[in-house]
Order: sequence, then structure tokens, then C-alpha cells
Amino acid sequence: MADVQGAREEAEVEVVVAHRERATLRVGEVFLKIDADQARTDVEVEAMAMAPVPTPRVLWRKPPVLALAALPGTALGRLGEPSTASAAAWAAAGAAARMLHDAPSPPWAGRSLDQVASRLDGECEWLLANGVLPTDLVTRNRRVAEAALRWWTPVFTHGDLQVAHVFIDGDEVTGVIDWSEAGPGDALFDLAILTLGHQERLSDVVAGYGADVDLDVIRGWWSLRSLEAIRWLIEHGFDPFAPGCEVDVLRSRL
Repeated sequence: MADVQGAREEAEVEVVVAHRERATLRVGEVFLKIDADQARTDVEVEAMAMAPVPTPRVLWRKPPVLALAALPGTALGRLGEPSTASAAAWAAAGAAARMLHDAPSPPWAGRSLDQVASRLDGECEWLLANGVLPTDLVTRNRRVAEAALRWWTPVFTHGDLQVAHVFIDGDEVTGVIDWSEAGPGDALFDLAILTLGHQERLSDVVAGYGADVDLDVIRGWWSLRSLEAIRWLIEHGFDPFAPGCEVDVLRSRL
């Protein structure tokens, strides 16, 4: 009976994340990523092969499913929750970002400045037209976001370097997951996404990154990212109004 019970426990399926675009399931030490857009999966597989930092091992791929081995360790943190990781672990995440940014950039195109600005304008219009946020909150953060809308030298960026996508064991980075948005982009965008909702950790990340960064640009990306993400989050069943999440990030700019 104990063996049967153990087998049942091993066979349990955990839904990690699921929405209309994609889903990720965990079965034991295997993650199954299901994505109808195979172009995103193509990017993820190629980016992981190119990245100079630890990434999940590809076990097999049978569209629309990509099977990945679990990484050791735990996530550096979660948006909306205090991070218990050490300052050294956050610095290690900054160092990993620097290693990525110093590597040869992927051959495919990234988002252009014009595309970023156009998307931002469209999302701000939607937020105001639908009364999702107060006008002064949108207007103030749109001004803060201007700092990010400047020319940048494209580097190899993760594109969605959320704190939950960086895994650590103690003070060491054991890997980075979810590479489907990787491509040439602004290095400071990655640093901003990593510290979104964890502003108090920015100095640790910058120390590990080991280069001068424009903090106003990072603050601009915090506002820009939060403004442009809210509609998508709402439409896909997430709550940007949860404590510590995107709307609170915007409010902190007032």
C-alpha cells in the first residue's frame, strides 16, 4: 500500500501557470510547457542554447509541448511578496545579468524604441478610456516612463527577467527560466524587471552587475512595464492590484 501511495504522489500534476496563451505543468522533476505559438518556443530553445548562464535542460520537444528538467534551488523571490534571499544572492543575480548582457546578441530582432513607445501610448489610452486607473496616476507614470524611451545599445536580454524566473541555492544562481521573450534589447530593462516590486534590492543587483547604471532609466522601466502589463494581466486572469504588484509600483512613483 505504501508503494502504491508513493507512486500516486509522484504522479501528481501541478499547474504552475495557465492562461489563454500558454500553460506550464510540473510532474515531479519535469516541467511541461504548452504553447500554441511555436515561434515563442523556438526562441526559448535557441536562447537557452546561447545563454552563458545556467538554464533548464531540454528533455524533449513535441509541439506544442516542451519538456524541461527542473532547476535546483528556489526562486529568488515573488512579485508581491518580500524576498528572503540574501543581499549576496541578489548581487549574484545582477552578476548573471551582466554575464548575459556581455554575450553575443541573438540574431533575431528585438523590440524597437518606436514599438515600445507606441505600445506604451496605446496601453495608457486603454487604461484611461476604461477607467482602470486614475488619470493622475497614469499621467505621472507616463512622464516617469519617458526616461526609458531613449536610444540604447542592443544586448542579449532575457526579456522577462522576473524575480521568480531566477533560481538560487544559498547565495548562488542555479539557473534562469522562461526565455521566450529573449532577444536584443536594453540591458537596463532586464535590471528593472528583476527589481520590479523589490526596489529596496536594486543596490544589491547593481553591485553585482558591476557597472554604472542610470537609475532614472530603471525607474522609467518600472513605470513603463507596469503601465503596459496591466491590461494583459487583467485579461488573462491575474490581479495587478494585488499588494506589491504593478499598481502599487505605479503608486510608489507619486
